[in-house]
Amino acid sequence: VLKDHKSKFGVNFAENKQALNSISTITSKMLKNELAGYITKFIKNELRNETEKTELVENEEDSSGDTESSKDESKSEVVAEESSKDESKSKVMDSSTAEL
Repeated sequence: VLKDHKSKFGVNFAENKQALNSISTITSKMLKNELAGYITKFIKNELRNETEKTELVENEEDSSGDTESSKDESKSEVVAEESSKDESKSKVMDSSTAEL
């Protein structure tokens, strides 16, 4: 039923139940409710999975751009740390030579 008439169903249970009534000849109320509930749950899961995939792709694109900029930032931090270490060594040498 869902494969043939997917465009008639959505995320609303009541609307799915009405669409199922117009499409099928099921007389059991309980079976109609179960089918309408299953269809509603199935479509909601499909939509959620699509949005999660989209968000995952966007996050990967963002993180790849962030990774490149963070590499540049970390390089500049290393250079700054090395230069500050060199300065502190020279200060230590200056004070030790001053003692001589």
